[in-house]
Amino acid sequence: MRGPYWLGVLPFIGLVIGPFFVNRVTPTILGMPFLLAWIVAWILLTALIMAVIYGLDPDNRRSDL
Repeated sequence: MRGPYWLGVLPFIGLVIGPFFVNRVTPTILGMPFLLAWIVAWILLTALIMAVIYGLDPDNRRSDL
């Protein structure tokens, strides 16, 4: 595993290990408890990280255009 593929570990850390450290009700963010806001943020970040990995993957670049 080389290059940008290591970015795929970040969602795992954020969603599986992170809640052990951010498990609290206050503060609320947009009316959501902090833990729920953390999970929603990581779901959005996961989509962004996967898009970056896809864009940086040399197998996805087409040379016949």
